Amino acid sequence: MGTLSNLLIPAVLFFALGFLARAVKSDLRVPQDLAKMLSIYLLMAIGLHGGYELGKAELTTAFNAVLWAVVLGFVLPMVGYILLLITRRVDRMNAAAIAAHYGSVSAGTFLTAIAYLDNIGIEYESYPVIMLAVMESPAIIVGLLLASWSRQRLAVTGGGNSAGVAVMQSGNGNGHLSSIVREAFTNGSVILLIGSMLIGAISSPGSMVKLFPFIDEIFMGILCLFLFEMGMEAARRIREFRKVGAVLVAFGLIMPLIGGAIGIAVGHYALGLSIGGTTLVAVLGASASYIAVPPAMRLAVPEANPSFYLTLSLGITFPFNVVIGIPLYHYFAALAAA
Repeated sequence: MGTLSNLLIPAVLFFALGFLARAVKSDLRVPQDLAKMLSIYLLMAIGLHGGYELGKAELTTAFNAVLWAVVLGFVLPMVGYILLLITRRVDRMNAAAIAAHYGSVSAGTFLTAIAYLDNIGIEYESYPVIMLAVMESPAIIVGLLLASWSRQRLAVTGGGNSAGVAVMQSGNGNGHLSSIVREAFTNGSVILLIGSMLIGAISSPGSMVKLFPFIDEIFMGILCLFLFEMGMEAARRIREFRKVGAVLVAFGLIMPLIGGAIGIAVGHYALGLSIGGTTLVAVLGASASYIAVPPAMRLAVPEANPSFYLTLSLGITFPFNVVIGIPLYHYFAALAAA
């Protein structure tokens, strides 16, 4: 019953409701401008909250956690992207968008892991909370870099989708790394997320307290609206998911195990955290974002199919981590510490 209650949260249920509404051909619709505003709010609120947590941390003790959070945020999307291309069933643009989700984190999964550790009386450090705030941006940047590179390679090759073509070639002048990096770092989603995080970190605590109703109290309600709209969008394009469904389901189960193993290595060997802290870092590595990355990919990579990355992150990886993953990562964290 406890495991079932972890799945029965409003955000997940509203995603299912949106999916159902579209599947039964309801006349419910979310205006496009409102969908964009919901995306902007979520990115801003996540950035402000993460910056606030970062600003409270002692600089010297937080540095290693931030450094490894950035490393995980860059490495995990590359691992996911390569795995997806190896399947030869997913095109580059969808692979880039999906990979960004698996380099980022799921706050819902993280909070579930904290509840799990509290329930069994396992203590943990606060550093994974800082890592949670930091890991969103690098994964989005890598996803945009991969998407930009893929977009330019497709233009050079005439739109072919073969996964065997090397994506790390620069092509003509428009494919130079500098232009791709500039496009990724000046993307509106990245500027908003990083800028909001900086504002949250340097603002006075008193002024940030006044923002808590904006970034905390209404957050889950806005998230429910956003996921409701994304559920309808996923249902609209679900037929495309069926074409590569088995491959993506396998990826949605294997990638968390890879990310969790990398997270255990980072938490135990690189950061020297306790079993509880290592478990939380493993959860960060294993989870897939369904909050910050979907709006960023929706705005910046419209070629990607939301039914792919949303169904994977919310429909496959999230329940897998809640039901099986968290206890499994805790077991292997304890094994590493033995």
